[in-house]
Amino acid sequence: MKKFAILAALALSPFFLAQNIISKPAQSYQSAPYQSKKKAFIDNLISKMTLDEKIGQLNLPSSGDFTTGQAQSSDIGKKVEQGLVGGLFNIKGVDKIREVQKVAVEKSRLKIPMIFGMDVIHGYETSFPIPLGLASSWDTDLIQRSAQIAAQEATADGINWTFSPMVDISRDPRWGRVSEGAGEDPYLGSEIAKAMVYGYQGDDLAKKNTMLACVKHFALYGAAEGGRDYNTVDMSHLQMYNTYFPPYKAAVEAGAGSVMASFNEIDGIPATGNKWLLTDVLRKQWNFKGFVVTDYTGINEMIDHGMGDLQEVSALAINAGVDMDMVGEGFLKTLKKSISEGKVTEQAVTDAARRILEAKYDLGLFDDPYKYTDSKRAQREVFSPKNLEAAKTISSQSMVLLKNNKQVLPLQKSGTVAVIGPLGDNAVNMPGTWSVAAKHANSISLLRGLKESVGKNVKFLYAKGSNIYESAEMEEKVSMFGKSAGRDNRPADQIRKEAIAIANQADVVLLAIGESAEMSGESSSRTDIGIPETQKELLRELKKTGKPIVIVLFTGRPLVLTEESQLADAILNVWFPGSMAGYAISDVLYGKVNPSGKLPMTFPRSVGQVPLYYNAKNTGRPLSLENTEKCKFEKFRSNYLDECNTPLYPFGFGLSYTTFGYSDVSVSNAKPTGNTAIEASVTLTNNGKYDGAEVVQLYIRDLVGSITRPVKELKGFQKVYLKAGESKKVTFKISPEDLKFYNNQLKYDWEAGDFDIMIGSNSHDVKTTRVNWSK
Repeated sequence: MKKFAILAALALSPFFLAQNIISKPAQSYQSAPYQSKKKAFIDNLISKMTLDEKIGQLNLPSSGDFTTGQAQSSDIGKKVEQGLVGGLFNIKGVDKIREVQKVAVEKSRLKIPMIFGMDVIHGYETSFPIPLGLASSWDTDLIQRSAQIAAQEATADGINWTFSPMVDISRDPRWGRVSEGAGEDPYLGSEIAKAMVYGYQGDDLAKKNTMLACVKHFALYGAAEGGRDYNTVDMSHLQMYNTYFPPYKAAVEAGAGSVMASFNEIDGIPATGNKWLLTDVLRKQWNFKGFVVTDYTGINEMIDHGMGDLQEVSALAINAGVDMDMVGEGFLKTLKKSISEGKVTEQAVTDAARRILEAKYDLGLFDDPYKYTDSKRAQREVFSPKNLEAAKTISSQSMVLLKNNKQVLPLQKSGTVAVIGPLGDNAVNMPGTWSVAAKHANSISLLRGLKESVGKNVKFLYAKGSNIYESAEMEEKVSMFGKSAGRDNRPADQIRKEAIAIANQADVVLLAIGESAEMSGESSSRTDIGIPETQKELLRELKKTGKPIVIVLFTGRPLVLTEESQLADAILNVWFPGSMAGYAISDVLYGKVNPSGKLPMTFPRSVGQVPLYYNAKNTGRPLSLENTEKCKFEKFRSNYLDECNTPLYPFGFGLSYTTFGYSDVSVSNAKPTGNTAIEASVTLTNNGKYDGAEVVQLYIRDLVGSITRPVKELKGFQKVYLKAGESKKVTFKISPEDLKFYNNQLKYDWEAGDFDIMIGSNSHDVKTTRVNWSK
């Protein structure tokens, strides 16, 4: 593994961006001598613990009533002193954490240190693009780097456990939490899950700048019916194993120290109480050795699922394999009674406590419980210039160019530019959703970034143009957590008229529209995934001016952009870019950075197509390829009367300021046998005038199987940097391991036969050759 300092030095290099050079860190703390020493220590400690103290380790409250100076007198402080708290979350700052840790290690009987958790999702105070944006970079090295910086900052500020990465696969953009994941694909999702775990945990959890990862939400949370958060999930085991499970499994294999149970049910039993999921799959099949924590009040919520009262659901959870109860205190209040009644064994409680104590040991807390409470380190390492520079680089790599008619982009550094739109000068929304620790007001707005980056040769004019929503009630729903939409209470036509006047003075219009930060995220499901009507009306009126219009699109999910794609001259999807948003967007708009992002999730033409995803299966009556491409209706075939089958923008799509040409696919062996690997290659050529990076994507189709197989599946990708006019041979190694799937007996294997090997710039535009693979 490259050393941290080297990574920092290379972070800005386009050649670094074009490589996948980081491999799994060697986790020395997993060695046999270390494990033996840890077991002896934990055995000794557990032998001294009362049942109450064991149950206390399973209790994870929020820091709601704790403030500096109140640690000992608060309700939480009293429980900590009694040994009834194992960890705490939603507490921020070295002074607060040191104070409550002091109660644990100096006032409690056994002096067991606590762990401190937080939702460090896409950065700490230095915020990076939302995870869906990070996934759009298709650069696992940069994604790992973002997690490293997040861990560095969070641990400097006292946090040693993050509730990240979220690795839920989702094919439904109505679900707001797609913003927090890596999109629709199990292969890409698995690669990103590993990168995030490696970034947080590094090669040694006992180091001061690494932290415990928590994989969430196990499992299937992204498949909520109707895209409605917390809703029912019901799917076959084949779908689970082949599509939804792989990223969780990859994160576990990467060494993730904890897993969070999901809210939804699986096979009729909520995940928090599902023994098949938490014990049979997670621990027995995948050999997970860490601990399982519930989501917020997950145990208590099983009461509303219809699983019994608090005692019954708490017993169900501990017997299923849950180790730690977040907030609900069901374990604290009921487990002793359940043990006395024979509904739970004390051994189950002991095993759960052991796993939590082992995590604390791995973090080095028994050696130094105050290791994360160095205030000087916090001042030096949190929101540092070095981290902000890395954030700018990573943000620019996450942006996806969706349209660029007549090469309106990159812009020239001259003339007059009108910056218009409700997100054009709104710093607090730039970090996006789940930016818990970020100082939103410190983020760089688009307008500020342009003015400070481009120089005096360009005159920038600004007008808001519209609110996020015409409805004040709707806008209030999405102005949360310090992220105001900045509502203008003037009549909509007056706000719009001001913007039109500005546009008429400009050479080009940058239209900053889309979602505000909290229009996506948890509990932000939408049935209409279009841009709100008042913003669309602004676009329509601006179109009448005849000025070139570049949409700078802010969003936490795929949107329906059918009208926008027709009216705009260019569309740059910037997601929510984080702390350095304005600078990073400016770099891309003005060509300092050539966009190379690719979509990790399909953009539909209509919400009626949802769920829409590239790795679908054929029906028995598929629409012909010709009619699919022409969007032509065909009776008694699988299509719509009123809409195409195809997406507006397919998975893997993203333009560049240059153009890339692909040769035909060549393979080293068209008739391989057995476990022999083959190579599939294309020659990639930069045919344009700009240097740039292209994400070359490998897809495979198993044409005949014992069960129906997807029309294509992503099996590899490489981000390749080429200078203008340069060519390079890009080669993928393919082995039978890449052909494996779970059959209807849930056996993981591959089957001989014909396979289409596809390489291209996205899931739609590929070059194809066929091989016949025999066993």
